[in-house]
Amino acid sequence: MLSFVLILIASVFFTGIIVRTKSMASGRKGPGIMQPVKDVVRLFKKGAVYSRTTSFIFQIAPTIYFSSVVMAMMVVPFGQSRGFISFNGDFVFFAYVLALGKFFSIISALDTGSSFEGMGASREALYSLLAEPAFFILMGSFALLTGYTSFHEMFAALHLGSYISYAIAILATFVLVMIVMIENSRMPIDDPKTHLELTMIHEVMILDNSGFDLGLIMSAGFLKFALYGAIIANLFLGMVPYQYSIPLFFIIQGLLAVVIGLIESFIARFRMSHNPQFIFALTSVSLLIFFGVLLVLGKFV
Repeated sequence: MLSFVLILIASVFFTGIIVRTKSMASGRKGPGIMQPVKDVVRLFKKGAVYSRTTSFIFQIAPTIYFSSVVMAMMVVPFGQSRGFISFNGDFVFFAYVLALGKFFSIISALDTGSSFEGMGASREALYSLLAEPAFFILMGSFALLTGYTSFHEMFAALHLGSYISYAIAILATFVLVMIVMIENSRMPIDDPKTHLELTMIHEVMILDNSGFDLGLIMSAGFLKFALYGAIIANLFLGMVPYQYSIPLFFIIQGLLAVVIGLIESFIARFRMSHNPQFIFALTSVSLLIFFGVLLVLGKFV
């Protein structure tokens, strides 16, 4: 339960730190750290408007999308503390409960009948499909290294003691950061500030959402950032006492937000045709981690 609360707290500031970093990198004053949260609160006070061409799927999809992220939060542990839900193979549940929310957001975009939203949904589905092998190879490598298949036991047994293990942790951090960018449709995969429908991915999918529903979708994005940040933090926390692990958790979350802000400030968006190549290349990096684990275990022949 501790991890759930910490992820909630981190999500409040995460997106604001990204926006603030981008403002400082471009020499602008920019909005305050709490501005994204204020925007969501304002949306929660508004009613949703539904097109007559949409069905009940469009109305329930934002709630399911938000609920899927909350369910995924319950699986993530924090150091010595298990997640609210913990069992063998829970990382599979984590991946596919997020996939359930993504599925409903995709069919919700298709439900509007808009060709633009259909294009965005198609790209979202493709990029999620290509990113999935990288995540499972990464988690499978950790399961092989530690001998456990649940998040809590894997991270508790993960000890960084050799140069190879540090290299594995750095590569795993890179893969997870890139998965964060893909899952939230950020640079260099997508530009959240673009207004050209032909090149938009996530933003074009939610053009017809408004009011409370749009607030749920944006809130889920904030939580998803902090969710993956918590997984990255668990790579390095191990069994560190709470008086050190809690501050370290927020430091790692803050550093991740700053890194994402810098990436979005200094890296241009890829061409749409290059995105699948880049995302699928993450699987190759995950395979390097897998071979590194075999090397650590002395099974590399």
